[in-house]
Amino acid sequence: MEVAIAADVTDRSQPRHGGTPVTEMRESSRSSASLDAVTSATRVFVARLAGAGVFDPQADQVGKLRDIVVLLRSERRPPRVLGLVVEVVGRRRIFVPMTRVSTLDAGQVVVRGAVNLRRFEQRPGESLIMGDLFDRRVTLTGINDSATEASVVDLAIEQESNGDWVVTQVYVRQRGGLRRRSHTRMVDYNQVTGLTLATPEQGAEELLATFEDLRAADLAAALQDLSAKRRVEVARTLDDERLADVLEELPEDDQVEILQMLEAERAADVLEEMNPDDAADLISELPPEQAADLLERMEPDDAADIRRLLTYDDYTAGGMMTTEPVVLGPDATVADALARVRNPDLPPALAGQVYIVRPPMETPTGRYLGTCHFQRLLREPPATLVSSVVDAALEPIRPEAPLGEVARYFAAYNLVALPVVDEADRLLGAVTVDDLIDHMLPQDWRDGPLKSGGA
Repeated sequence: MEVAIAADVTDRSQPRHGGTPVTEMRESSRSSASLDAVTSATRVFVARLAGAGVFDPQADQVGKLRDIVVLLRSERRPPRVLGLVVEVVGRRRIFVPMTRVSTLDAGQVVVRGAVNLRRFEQRPGESLIMGDLFDRRVTLTGINDSATEASVVDLAIEQESNGDWVVTQVYVRQRGGLRRRSHTRMVDYNQVTGLTLATPEQGAEELLATFEDLRAADLAAALQDLSAKRRVEVARTLDDERLADVLEELPEDDQVEILQMLEAERAADVLEEMNPDDAADLISELPPEQAADLLERMEPDDAADIRRLLTYDDYTAGGMMTTEPVVLGPDATVADALARVRNPDLPPALAGQVYIVRPPMETPTGRYLGTCHFQRLLREPPATLVSSVVDAALEPIRPEAPLGEVARYFAAYNLVALPVVDEADRLLGAVTVDDLIDHMLPQDWRDGPLKSGGA
């Protein structure tokens, strides 16, 4: 189940901080005003987060932080933080991706958007910092020109310039020799060996480390050069969101092969992370029994969108459209619209315009009123109502319109996206230019290497 963040947790267990050094962060109150202004600390010590309250942007408590999930890579590359384990009402532990975390601080954690209430299950390649890495025996190198045995007391995580959180420092306790007391010290991650243990999945993780900075399309191309076995190993190591992005860039045969090798629950999770139109295309290639099973395992709203898309022919506006465009009501302001299109997870083509409709706001919506273009929004005062700057001149298209008609619309009006409405003028979705091009190219266009600059 995926719901908007709004929950209250009554667990009164106290956090345990141990001997962790002072963390480099700003203490802040839990008032609504302070939550809007606070930003994540540049460095956070994990032990001080144990039991911290997790809040939504309105200062309502969602739960308490119980652990942090990391992906262990090679000894040369620090572990990457994937997300948080949060205990919500009923003592259920769920997973919150780091992409949903807007504030990470010892005093509070603030998350945004919707959270999936499915119970957290640790996957191969994942480690829990508090549950798996605290007290891990490690070896310190480059200290006094000798190797020293120690145990992990705490880890410091920092946010990199690309937005990823990684482990940068390790707080360790060195064992004293005869008649000597043990003592603690802070060392850089690259001075520690033994934190990353060899596992059956280690080879895939080592390989994945070389793909870390690739775009989804380039990673998909790299996967095609691997053996089928190796391709599946790497796919299993990717987190759901990253794997969904990569699947969208793979040929259909490879998509089906990878999805069928995943556990059913994991496959359903990945489909939920995909764009609805891409997920519908993939499900249509599966055997009917497997497709039906995955749709049953998916969240009802996600499954309903895909079932609706499956009723349209692939090469029509309905078959190409996404059911998740940016939609607002006529009483929204320009500031509201700009806030929505600033979402970094929104594809550029969908961020180019906002569709104005009568309630309900979920597709299929109420009556479609028109479009607000991003460039026009930038020229208007923030308090202006979108209903006063809406463009009603552009005629939307029907879902049964064939590919050729859709392409002529895009060419004639220089569009990046086109609204799709039914006979009752309800907004069903939008066709984006990238999906149009995808359907116009030969089916095997992904099989060749990607080249640029005439190379």
